[in-house]
Amino acid sequence: MPGSTTADFMPIIFWIICGIIAVVFVFGIVSVVANVRRARRAGHNPLTMQTDIATKLLDSDALSSQPSVEARLEKIEQLRAAGTISNNEYDAARARLLTQL
Repeated sequence: MPGSTTADFMPIIFWIICGIIAVVFVFGIVSVVANVRRARRAGHNPLTMQTDIATKLLDSDALSSQPSVEARLEKIEQLRAAGTISNNEYDAARARLLTQL
């Protein structure tokens, strides 16, 4: 338009930006509500879910620097098969590992 200035378009730009912000806000609310409903349907408390997951992970062997019992049993089996340890040493090591369960 002839004679139009940037100031003439400011209200339009303002409402477009407000509309975008409103859409993002509504999407965020809908997303949170959907996630809360799904968590509750699965039998979880959505307010404590992050802590529940963290404590289960910390209590599990997933973060352990030690190999699993199965891997350690396989290792002593390999040592016995290679003749590195005797059958008596194998039996003692296997008994020790199995008592840790």
